[in-house]
Amino acid sequence: QVQLVESGGGLVQAGDSLRLSCAASGRTFSSYAMAWFRQAPGKEREFVATISRSGGSTDYADSVKDRFTISRDNARNTVYLQMNSLKPEDTAVYSCAAARTSYTRRSQYEYGFWGQGTQVTVSS
Repeated sequence: QVQLVESGGGLVQAGDSLRLSCAASGRTFSSYAMAWFRQAPGKEREFVATISRSGGSTDYADSVKDRFTISRDNARNTVYLQMNSLKPEDTAVYSCAAARTSYTRRSQYEYGFWGQGTQVTVSS
């Protein structure tokens, strides 16, 4: 079992940056691939980024590639999402998720543990 708590969301202007954090409980954080998903009002949840257990492999949605960076610190049981050059269309609730697998996964159905989410709002 792992429990996830996100932080770092807020209201920013287009072009600004934010860094989201997701703190995990438990001693087996390094056993989980981690990911960020987001859900905008009236839209389905969508994949943003994922990182393997060791941090050696990452994958990004095309919409955020070259602007967002996912990373993890297994010593601190934390995964991060650095978001640069934010756009109004990035506005959503961002949630982190954990999957007990070695590999990166894009499907939300692969992830069994979820945080409660943090709101990111980007004004134009």
